[in-house]
Amino acid sequence: MYGVVTRNAEEVRWPEFDRGFYEVKDVTGRSAEPIEDGVNMVSCFGDNAAADADPSLVPVDDMGRPADRERSYFDWAYICPSRKDYRQGLFEVIDDCVAENEDVRLDDIGFPRAEYCRCGVCEQAFAESEYDDRMDWRASVITEFVAEAADRIPGTVYMTLYPDPYPGHLYERAGIDLEAVAEHVDEFVVPLYDTAYGTTYWLETIAKGFESALETPFNIELYAVNIDVENLIHALEVAEEYAEGVFFGYDASKGRAALRRMQADEREGVTHGEPGDPDA
Repeated sequence: MYGVVTRNAEEVRWPEFDRGFYEVKDVTGRSAEPIEDGVNMVSCFGDNAAADADPSLVPVDDMGRPADRERSYFDWAYICPSRKDYRQGLFEVIDDCVAENEDVRLDDIGFPRAEYCRCGVCEQAFAESEYDDRMDWRASVITEFVAEAADRIPGTVYMTLYPDPYPGHLYERAGIDLEAVAEHVDEFVVPLYDTAYGTTYWLETIAKGFESALETPFNIELYAVNIDVENLIHALEVAEEYAEGVFFGYDASKGRAALRRMQADEREGVTHGEPGDPDA
């Protein structure tokens, strides 16, 4: 099964794609009206605009350093998952999405890194909670949010995962308890982005890791912008050995070209190397 991730509503209707994901809210804070014929995507705790408008929403570590674009290891600003008013706003966006299409994809879920968040809201919530361990409390915050969001979604619930399948890493980094959130999620999506896909052994390693870590079906999202078509086909062939579906991110034309080339080559008996071959 092949799909596309796009900001252009018309591209979800292209016949080459079995599924189309449309960004309704992205990490910049840009918003768009949900559509009826695509799976609407909501960036949950990545939001530059909200962070700029109210810096107090941004998570901080124990030294008071915010999780924003000023840190070299963050590509966007995060919002603290403990903020009830912000979460309520997300639920309203999800409700708007569901009014158009019952399937929704939840993106950018979790705390920024293991050292976050130590804001006043989190400190008080942890102190008043039933938990002695901060990591366990963080996981409860994320699981609660996913459960509440999923309760509002009558169709398929998709959730994006940070691409680290190593045991315990998602729990430590983001507060994601895979077993707990899986009770509320129908399919996961793992973005495995590269700017070239000149080799694919690393892609197979990560994909195999998620196959081992998850019982819930998962899909792999590939970056398609400015990628050589042959290299994109190599990556696709590796990804589909492990994933339920493969989605092309942010360049529908390149994804369509890869699918057409692959289908033409299959008719002519052309191969593109074995999945996982370092030279593929």
